[in-house]
Amino acid sequence: MSTHVHSSLQSLVARDLVHGYGDRRVLDGLGLVARPGRPLGLVGENGAGKSTLLRLLAGAEVPESGSLAVPADLAHLDQEPSFRAGATVGGALRDALAPLHEAVARLEQLAHRLHEPRAQAEYVAVLEWAQLHDAWDAEHRAQAAAARLGLGDLAHGRPVASLSGGQRMRLALAGMITRRPACVLLDEPTNHLDDEAVAFLEDFLVGLPGVVVVASHDRTFLDNVCAAVVDLDPGYLGVDGDGGNRYSGGYSDYLAVKRASRRRWEEAFVAHREELDALRRSTATTARSVGHERAPRDNDKFVHHKQGQNVARAVSRRVKDAARRIEALERDPVPKPPRALAFRAEVTSASRGGRVDARGLVVPGRVTVPRLEVGEGERLLITGANGSGKSTLLRAIAGDLDVEGHLRVWAHRLGHLPQEVIFARPGRTVNAVYADATGAPVPLVELGLVHPRDLGRKVGELSVGQQRRLGLAIIIARAPDLLLLDEPTNHISLALADELEEALQRSSGTVIVASHDRWLRKRWSGPRMSL
Repeated sequence: MSTHVHSSLQSLVARDLVHGYGDRRVLDGLGLVARPGRPLGLVGENGAGKSTLLRLLAGAEVPESGSLAVPADLAHLDQEPSFRAGATVGGALRDALAPLHEAVARLEQLAHRLHEPRAQAEYVAVLEWAQLHDAWDAEHRAQAAAARLGLGDLAHGRPVASLSGGQRMRLALAGMITRRPACVLLDEPTNHLDDEAVAFLEDFLVGLPGVVVVASHDRTFLDNVCAAVVDLDPGYLGVDGDGGNRYSGGYSDYLAVKRASRRRWEEAFVAHREELDALRRSTATTARSVGHERAPRDNDKFVHHKQGQNVARAVSRRVKDAARRIEALERDPVPKPPRALAFRAEVTSASRGGRVDARGLVVPGRVTVPRLEVGEGERLLITGANGSGKSTLLRAIAGDLDVEGHLRVWAHRLGHLPQEVIFARPGRTVNAVYADATGAPVPLVELGLVHPRDLGRKVGELSVGQQRRLGLAIIIARAPDLLLLDEPTNHISLALADELEEALQRSSGTVIVASHDRWLRKRWSGPRMSL
């Protein structure tokens, strides 16, 4: 981790942030501190508010209440980065270089006026800014970023509007790396990056002296970059054992602590209920259960009366003590742990009909595959650098592209999840879209991909990750025997990524996955093909 922090850098601080959309509360009293040189990771279920929080920090939206103190020199990269109208590839990089060139030029102007006190003060301020942003190396950094992020072959005059979503994200990252701001807010930055590009981004972020806040599904990336993790999912005990949502450490360590915290919460809830039930039973039966075994004789009536008074007082004390304890337990209950959204569905049909056979397959200008055979029930992982043709090959198998050479696909039902899931009618509800697309052979809620509270929401109101979950649910409900998944862990929560990987491994149908996800690749047990 980077330990050198420039003296002029400021922390990012958010206090008691409250924000929502309509009647849906997304953030409720959230606090956050991100310090220079200590990259912070944001994790949580899809829809937990990670993207919303980043937009609030960036000033793209205004919170309903709460306070923010954010460094002014800030770069925010959304999942779908925007550029000025009519921008070109070269123009976007020049825009990133412009403030750095201006700083160097201003220093040269001020150098001739250092005999003036006001010029001296400005010179010191501009010099500090230029050093912080490494302005003299900016041209080299821009070239290296474009090359390492797979943009080297793009013509500088090409309109940004003509680029794919992945190319636009990489171009935005290149501009951010070139500019080297004091505060960086990133939303799923690794979705469209190959190994070399991710490693380049990781090195940049770890070496950046300023503030870094990143929301990511990439488990290896979080481990390699982040010094702390903030969990936006609610938890009674939090991840620090005391209700806090911040864990100092990488993702793997955080995950172990979170699971232990959930286990302690469940145990505390059961213990609380058991104690409360036992006390209620005790207070209801104590007075009735205490009595004498025999009637008193005439000569010991006084003794028996005295003992009875003592017993009554003891019983009364016990009942009062129990009532006070019950009142305390009811005043401060342990909430019931919410049922976690868990994906347990079969991703393919039990029928084993899916097969692919290709020889000399060519999609002109995009990809060439000399030989590809995938048999019934097999699982294949396709890897390769950006632009190698992984997505193109899946689209060709799905029948979406014209091809040259031999390609034959056998499947009763083929399911294809592309990188970008687009719904033609975003104004319709989740339930309606699902029912229209599938006939609802399986209730959507049973698949564990969409939370019950979101079933009546409009599809266009869902986060990117939630829309991707819905697209996956539609495909699974159709019970494909040949399933094509293009970067299936992009945009989805860390928990679902783990569950989906397990489902793919136990699938009885045929599955072809294209992915750059290092965590998934490390755990993949089936055959692989590199493009």
